[in-house]
Amino acid sequence: MRDYLRTHEGEARLFIVLMAVILFLAIASPTFFTAGNFASLMNNNAVNVIWAVGLVVVLITGGIDISFAVAASVVQYLTALALHAIGGGNWMFGFLFASAFGIGIGCINAALIAGFRIISIVVTIATFNALFGLLMFMTSGKSIYDLPDWWTNQIAVAPLGAGGALTLPVAGMVAAMAATWFLISRTTTGRQLYAFGDNPEGARRAGVATVKMQFIAYGWMGLMAGLGGLMQVNIEQEVVPNALIGRELDVLAAVVLGGARLGGGRGSVFGCFLGVMLVAVVQNGLNLLGVSPYAFKMVIGATILAAISLSNVDLTVLLSGRSRSRGHVGYH
Repeated sequence: MRDYLRTHEGEARLFIVLMAVILFLAIASPTFFTAGNFASLMNNNAVNVIWAVGLVVVLITGGIDISFAVAASVVQYLTALALHAIGGGNWMFGFLFASAFGIGIGCINAALIAGFRIISIVVTIATFNALFGLLMFMTSGKSIYDLPDWWTNQIAVAPLGAGGALTLPVAGMVAAMAATWFLISRTTTGRQLYAFGDNPEGARRAGVATVKMQFIAYGWMGLMAGLGGLMQVNIEQEVVPNALIGRELDVLAAVVLGGARLGGGRGSVFGCFLGVMLVAVVQNGLNLLGVSPYAFKMVIGATILAAISLSNVDLTVLLSGRSRSRGHVGYH
């Protein structure tokens, strides 16, 4: 147990905070711990988790991307137009179009960062504004409602009885988490991504193709942006050009809260999931308790501060201290 905590301290701390918040809300609100609320919580936050696992790959390499929500909006619009052009298509075509457009946008970011040696936050701020301006100019802010039925039909993948069901975006979330976990934990490329983020110059001298790592990281973020955009349309049943704007900082905060380091070299899929869920559970609980939405940011800030403050506590030492204390009492 102590060995696991030593290697996963960030996730363990966050899990403790999340369980404490869930316990409090289960006592404070009779509707929180219900199947319907659980289904709503998971379905409505699946897209944020998909984006989060894409963003963690970028953060592992020491970069940052704040353009993924705009990229997802662009992907939605381009995918809708492409599907109309081929007569409607199906989920396979939708995934292929969204993936291609998303990866393409991610590779543009990577090319600008690697080619011009500009720091990633400057590049992604630029692409954020360029893509958003271009999208609003080309679409005049108009939404698309005429979408293929297969895209807007909500499919239950795990019925929860009368309380609701987990829908397709949750399945997409699980697939994105599994694929990202495999990439960063079970492949040579994943080890190179960590090495590049932890020490770029050392990785370069060790033979790691640093430019390739950047294209993989931002391409993966683009892929997840596309998948998230595809799933968001399934939830909302329409394409709205500016509907996703503003969610990027919440996702970034959740990923950092989940243990990813802005300096690179650290991050995990499970930590991303816990970070997004903590933010989502707090917001959901405040809504159920009738707390003003204006207080949400304040409470989220306090929750994040409490979670990060636990980083000053060594859980392995705390656990061993309690074990010794129990042994001492038993001896006497």
